[in-house]
Amino acid sequence: MNQQQGTGKKTIAVNKRARFEFHVDERIEAGIALEGWEVKSLREGKVQFTDSYVLLKDGEAYLFGCHIEPLQTASTHIHPDPTRTRKLLMHRREIDQLIGMVDRKGFALIPTALYFSRGRVKVEIGVARGKKQHDKRKVVKDREWSRDKARIMKHNR
Repeated sequence: MNQQQGTGKKTIAVNKRARFEFHVDERIEAGIALEGWEVKSLREGKVQFTDSYVLLKDGEAYLFGCHIEPLQTASTHIHPDPTRTRKLLMHRREIDQLIGMVDRKGFALIPTALYFSRGRVKVEIGVARGKKQHDKRKVVKDREWSRDKARIMKHNR
C-alpha cells in the first residue's frame, strides 16, 4: 500500500487498464458497502478489479465484477462470495448527475482506484468514454518512443 503525500489516503489498488481503454473525463469518490472479511482482505491488498464496472439501477449505484479474495483465516461459519455485487454509497444528486451523463451522453462508469480515506474504503469512479483502436495504438507508440528517447539520451552521455 502506498501512502499519498499529506492526504491521509492509502492506495489499495489502481485500475491501470482503465486509462488505456477509456478517456476518463471526470472522477467521483464514492463509499462502498463491505463486509468485515472484505475489509481485512483489502488491507492485505487481495483485490482485482480490472474487469469491474459500475451500473446504475433503481436510482442506486452498484459495483460489479470486483474480485476480493477471501483470507484463509476467515471464519468457517461464513461462506464468502468473492465477486458479489457491492452497493456504492453516494448522495442522491451525485447519482442523478451520473444517470444523466450515462443516458444522454453515452459515458461509461468504471472504477479507477480503491483506497482508504480516514479509515473508510473509497472507490474512485471514472466517467469515461471508450477509446478507439487507433487511440490505443497511439498511446503505445508514444510510450515506446519515450523509452527509446531515454535510452538514446542515456547512451550518448
